Amino acid sequence: MSNSAQISRRFELQPRDFATLRTLFESRVMTAAQAAVLFFDNRPEAAKKRLQILKCAGLIATRPRRSNEPAVLYLPLPGLKLLQSEGILSEYPSLDLPTLERRAQVRDSTVRHELEVMDVKVAFHSAFSNSSTSSLVEFSTWPLLHQFESKTPDGRSHSVLVKPDGYIQIVTAAGASSGEDHHFFLELDRSTESLDTLVAKAAIYLSHYRCGGFAARNGAPRSRFREYPIRVLFVLKSAERRNNLAERLISHSPPILTMAYLTTFEEVCRDPLGSIWIRPLDLRTALQETEGSPTRHHPQRPYSRNRLRDALIESRISKQRLF
Repeated sequence: MSNSAQISRRFELQPRDFATLRTLFESRVMTAAQAAVLFFDNRPEAAKKRLQILKCAGLIATRPRRSNEPAVLYLPLPGLKLLQSEGILSEYPSLDLPTLERRAQVRDSTVRHELEVMDVKVAFHSAFSNSSTSSLVEFSTWPLLHQFESKTPDGRSHSVLVKPDGYIQIVTAAGASSGEDHHFFLELDRSTESLDTLVAKAAIYLSHYRCGGFAARNGAPRSRFREYPIRVLFVLKSAERRNNLAERLISHSPPILTMAYLTTFEEVCRDPLGSIWIRPLDLRTALQETEGSPTRHHPQRPYSRNRLRDALIESRISKQRLF
């Protein structure tokens, strides 16, 4: 008797159960509140009851936690075996069960970041549930599915493996832009990486696009790279860090002015489809109007905060929507 048949003798598995387990497999961790938005029409009580059933069946489990922390769900071995027996894991890279089980064991230092990535996914899901002009085709949070190697643009030309925090595909409906596809990579700032690291990552995305890497991934000749534009969504912890990164992208050679879209974690969780995104180009315009110079401070000098200047930028900068 199959794993799913044995479970079905105790309760009937629903398509929503498989969708929940599949998302948990890909994201590795998730809270009940996030599951409520994604699968239960934002009904926390309904989510709580169904998740408890899945938990009692051994298909999901809860990480150890302190009493004041929300429960964090993960997919234990029985849940993995169920997805495997149903053929759902065949859609993903071929990995044996011990490897998949180890992958589900997220380090404590990583959990917060993984949950914040899921917060962004939940925000996008909520925004598109109310949209009649566009649809969210994919929001993948497993880096292995969309990682790529690209040459560094620093003249040394060695390959670097980039593992995005997320990949997002959006299609605008006929009433908006004639069914146009929009492709985004997500980079969620942990504030543990230097701005130089983030700039280098943005430069590699630009190289990946211009070398036709993304076009080739979509089955097109590399020479047609302009037909496969990408944007990189950088989500930063604060407006100050957002501005600082944008300035570094302006001063990069070559400047990265329109491929990178930047916002704060607070703003993206509130309304990812709103006018919350700034491009380095927008910041350059605002700085020119404010001080006549696109450079906040000399890279070789110690950094000093300037709250007044950040406030002026916030009041004058032109923020964008994604489309």
